[in-house]
Amino acid sequence: MMKEIVQKNNKILRQSAREIPTKEIASPKIKKILREMSSALKSQDDGVALAAPQIGYPLSIFIVSEKIFSEDFITNRSEKLSGERAVDDIKKVNKKLKDLVFINPKISKLSKQKEWLPEGCLSVRWFYGQTFRSKKATITAYDENGKKFQRGASGLLAQIFQHETDHLKGVLFIDHAKDIREELPQNVQA
Repeated sequence: MMKEIVQKNNKILRQSAREIPTKEIASPKIKKILREMSSALKSQDDGVALAAPQIGYPLSIFIVSEKIFSEDFITNRSEKLSGERAVDDIKKVNKKLKDLVFINPKISKLSKQKEWLPEGCLSVRWFYGQTFRSKKATITAYDENGKKFQRGASGLLAQIFQHETDHLKGVLFIDHAKDIREELPQNVQA
């Protein structure tokens, strides 16, 4: 059975996530949680990342969907951001890509340059707003095998790093967003 994505009133979203001891990172328990996270994220066409607390685990883990690196996604996203409504064709993702895993992530560097960006969240359905985020971010974390790595990012990935590490501190984007509005998809009734 797939784990449900918890919504904004759930107390777990307001807790600080617990770090995972390094020796437990590659354990069957953590691998099971990663599979559940991946499955929950894949069930949401518009989802690009998910933190463990969003499916009920107060653990310091987030994943980023491989689809953000697909050409279809990049094209559709830029069309949407320029105001045109494109039909999402995200399902046609290059299967060689896989979700990125970040365990015990810490942002080690944020650019001083910031910008207002459109943002939403799978745990704050169907609300969207503008958040003030650094244009670039560097993160240090462990992968699913317990190997430590550092990754720099700009644009959407830098925004995701900031959004997901906020989740791990019990912060939701609506805590600091402006111009928050509800935008129901055409197939969902209020």
